[in-house]
Amino acid sequence: MTTLQDQMKQAVALAAVDQISSGMVLGLGSGSTAALMIKELGARLKDGRLKDLVGVTTSFQGEVLAAELGIPLQALNAVDRIDLAIDGADEVDPGFQLIKGGGACHVQEKLVAVRAERFVVVVDASKLVQTLNLEFPLPVEVLPGAWRQVQAQLNSMGGEAQLRMAVKKAGPVVTDQGNLVLDVKFAGGINEPADLELAINNLPGVLENGLFINLANQVLVGEIIDGMPRVRDLAKG
Repeated sequence: MTTLQDQMKQAVALAAVDQISSGMVLGLGSGSTAALMIKELGARLKDGRLKDLVGVTTSFQGEVLAAELGIPLQALNAVDRIDLAIDGADEVDPGFQLIKGGGACHVQEKLVAVRAERFVVVVDASKLVQTLNLEFPLPVEVLPGAWRQVQAQLNSMGGEAQLRMAVKKAGPVVTDQGNLVLDVKFAGGINEPADLELAINNLPGVLENGLFINLANQVLVGEIIDGMPRVRDLAKG
């Protein structure tokens, strides 16, 4: 039996897939809700409700799932456009600014989001925050040979940066690009995310950080109302 949270994720994933039309080039996101979206997309392709779709995945995990479901895939460099990208987020503020990277896929996720004509974010209500980074750390992908240097620079900027360690293997998390991730918390959260995104990305040794600024066009929020899953189309604050 599925939990209410599972039903909520399923509802918001279906709402996102409802925006897909035949012939689109799609950015396929990462994470549990995005996986449900990919599964529904595969089902609609199989039964003919959708046709002639091409997916561009944001993670190896998503690539494996999409391939198993028979979704045609192309590399980012092989497509001339992305019509619609659908992905989750770890935090969303009232201005639709995001923190992503809990799954250490934010480099490819940002490449796809920037390329997309429309970027739709699917989350549950727990991901909505007034101020970014009060709870969820900001992921920063760094070159393996530079992580100590970048850590020191982030600490000098007022952050507390910790190397992300793997859970079921010895040593640190390694991204799909072969890099490491520093998770950073700033006292009081992030109040100027656009400025901070640029400042961090200007540090030598940094590949990309998990601030997604002015990229989301729509946020779909899964909620439980009176014991039933509902989807809210969030109004931008």
